[in-house]
Amino acid sequence: MRQLNRLNQYQRLWQPSSGAPQQVTVSELASRCFCSERHIRTLLRQAQEAGWLSWHAQSGRGKRGELTFHVTPESLRNGMMEEALKSGQQHNALELAQLAPQALRALLHPFLGGHWQNDTPTLRIPYYRPLEPLKPGFLPGRAEQHLVGHVFSGLTRFHGNSSEPTGDLAHHWEVSSEGLRWHFYIRSTLHWHNGDKVETDQLRASLVALFTLPALRQLFNSVQHIEVTHPQCLTFVLHQPDYWLAHRLASYGSRLVHPEQPFTGSGPFRLTVFEPDLVRLESHEQYHLSHPLLKAIEYWITPQLFEQGLGTSCRHPVQIAIGEPDELASLRLVSNSTSLGFCYLTLKQSPTLSEIQARRLINIIHRTTLLHTLPLEEGLITPTQELLPGWQIPQWPEVSDIPLPEKLTLVYHLPVELHTMANQLQHYLAQQGCQLTVVFHDAKTWDGCQKLADADIMMGDRLIGEAPEYTLEQWLRCDALWPHLLSAPQLAHLQATLDAVQTQSDEHARQAGLKAIFTRLMESAVLTPLFNYQYQISAPPGVNGIRLNTRGWFDFTEAWLPAPKS
Repeated sequence: MRQLNRLNQYQRLWQPSSGAPQQVTVSELASRCFCSERHIRTLLRQAQEAGWLSWHAQSGRGKRGELTFHVTPESLRNGMMEEALKSGQQHNALELAQLAPQALRALLHPFLGGHWQNDTPTLRIPYYRPLEPLKPGFLPGRAEQHLVGHVFSGLTRFHGNSSEPTGDLAHHWEVSSEGLRWHFYIRSTLHWHNGDKVETDQLRASLVALFTLPALRQLFNSVQHIEVTHPQCLTFVLHQPDYWLAHRLASYGSRLVHPEQPFTGSGPFRLTVFEPDLVRLESHEQYHLSHPLLKAIEYWITPQLFEQGLGTSCRHPVQIAIGEPDELASLRLVSNSTSLGFCYLTLKQSPTLSEIQARRLINIIHRTTLLHTLPLEEGLITPTQELLPGWQIPQWPEVSDIPLPEKLTLVYHLPVELHTMANQLQHYLAQQGCQLTVVFHDAKTWDGCQKLADADIMMGDRLIGEAPEYTLEQWLRCDALWPHLLSAPQLAHLQATLDAVQTQSDEHARQAGLKAIFTRLMESAVLTPLFNYQYQISAPPGVNGIRLNTRGWFDFTEAWLPAPKS
């Protein structure tokens, strides 16, 4: 990038005197800039024409000329970044911002948060890691799940924090009396992000492709086939009733893509840039529901702004703007809440670990100071004794006289706060004469984990979406954990019970049936919750409409910026 090279050369000229006038030879300047004398003369002429400096040469070889600076490298960099942003060259702006973390914080501060660029309301979010590709099906990252919900649409959707699905691509649906035929009536004004009209046949093709994914096939195992019964109607034919079907179709994992263009959706925002250092969304002018109030959302992937060594931790709140410590007072905490999602611990009962021993382990976790003394940042987690509100863990009598196994193996995955939990548990069990071998699976899910078969104890986390009970039903059906945790007869019984629960047309009956399943898992010492996270969003003044959702993010379609002052 030519601008960055010019800026770096100017920085080399400036640095020896910190901007004070210099008496210097052309040869010294060429050496400082690692170039020829001919080239340094060209650089000096160009900088002087741009008004950056003045160069008064003295005739004669080796004579010292006078170099006077008119602008600082910092102001020059800011001006270049502003010009790059105004002209839509975000990559050039990010290249110009390649500095040490402390300098980068100060430099980026004016450009992050909400801004009007060329009469376009834009929100820029610094993010601590590259984003994984957005694709149909389940995704491990909370940020990716959130983005999928804005780029792609489903037949149904969850609106706000409601646990009941509503229409999306389908404006409504009807269910036959026996629950085996579901008719979804498709809106007639749908458009893909490329401007093409959405055809009902395309939606069917996208659904058929989605159901070839193993996890989605498990989720929709009641679907026999899908028919286009009318140019504006999709009919799902089931071999057994499934009254979670509208919930399943509203899940982020069931969003539909153009069958021939996998990155083209029909959601409120279209994906215009998806690269390692920049992700840009722009509003979809032909969106079929309420149009976004912002024109563009940009993720600036700047890991150097964040603490290193935290991996893909949930420790980072969603930050809308950042600055020097003395500038952080201008940020305001917009919204915070305790997540319904939780970190959990499961125990595989076997000849190595009996149920009564598993109960003692759970008592150690919940009846000692173990969870309350984890050396973590204050306000990050909240220990819990509920799987969901009202779904209490069992209260067993003390069984401290039951000896623990001499050796156990713990396997866990991210978030990294479970590193601390694993170390703490290892220390506590050692005091009880039990040697705990700890194995870390460096991922956000159990997919691809080869060590699950050898584990006695597993720890992970469960994100909770807009419909908590349904999300947990989906967890039991689709997560790779359960076949390793339960015996074949236990797993078959679990799946049969889930099938029986889904046939209940009454929502409260389904929720009660699901609660009974998880209560049995907790009472049999197979599963226990550990802690919830504290979600929070901070934003600078002037960024409005930000409200935490169940995934710890905020609805991009509701955020807005006041008009710039004239």
